[in-house]
Amino acid sequence: PRSDCIAAEQLCLSDSTCNATYRILENCALAETRFLPLDHDSRDRCLNAELVLRNSSLLHCKCHRRMRRQEHCLRVFWTVHSSMTDGYFNLETSPYENPANEEHWKTDYNKLAALVSGRDCSQLAGDATNPCLKATHVCNLSKKCVRLRTDYASICTKGAGSEDTCDRRKCHRGLRNFFEKVPEDFTKRILFCPCQDELCGERRRKTIVPDCSFQYNTKPNCLWLLDSCLEDHICKSRLADFQQNCQPTDMSPDGCSQHNHAACLQAYMGMIGTPMTPNYVSNSSVEVSLWCTCESSGNQKEKCDQILGMFESNKCL
Repeated sequence: PRSDCIAAEQLCLSDSTCNATYRILENCALAETRFLPLDHDSRDRCLNAELVLRNSSLLHCKCHRRMRRQEHCLRVFWTVHSSMTDGYFNLETSPYENPANEEHWKTDYNKLAALVSGRDCSQLAGDATNPCLKATHVCNLSKKCVRLRTDYASICTKGAGSEDTCDRRKCHRGLRNFFEKVPEDFTKRILFCPCQDELCGERRRKTIVPDCSFQYNTKPNCLWLLDSCLEDHICKSRLADFQQNCQPTDMSPDGCSQHNHAACLQAYMGMIGTPMTPNYVSNSSVEVSLWCTCESSGNQKEKCDQILGMFESNKCL
């Protein structure tokens, strides 16, 4: 299996030639994160350093969504791939290992389902009409699910509605924690529960506490949202993963270039808790969007529409 980028970095640093080349790339990546334009010579030096590393395990290393030192791993990945992005928006390659190759998180969901159906019916009254409520009850049967859900809910509602606004960064971290650490059997059911009425839709839309994690007082421009995403290793990586797995195409019947809806939904979940957090648009539909606008984008309107369109009118999703 491909090595993870932390192991590949350690291997490289123990070799003097690789070490020197890697240090050059670190400077190149730093310049890019700070949007500093490189002169011709520096750009050449960066490209050459990348070519030198072509045969090292660094170039093909990947990260896992649920690994411990994820940010460190992603930093290594983008150090080695800094010049491969089209500088702005088309992040060609996802730093994440294909979910099919990742260890599957075993959930005794059948046991839980049996528990739920065998429970006192009055406790689950109304579940038939509100699958989102049922998903919450199922989450309550798992200590981890209920603990991490309570964590982010309390962080994201702190200060909401009062003079001081909530701590969005902490709220995002709490959401990422929930979606990364709780088995997908629980998280997917809570986020994608099928709704027939607005009451259920409202519950689904409020899953991520949108007042804090999703909305600002006024809608920012989507290009500003993109810039703040590209400055953050986790958001940039999740966006690359989303672009790779949710690339729409008119050529295929399912509207998806990768033909893998599970991977696309997982990539969509990965965007939650980043500066580009998406959410449902209303209580009565399954349409999703970013909280941003493309008005007053000037000559970058096309690029802005492209970003918004990846969520709003993406057949793959």
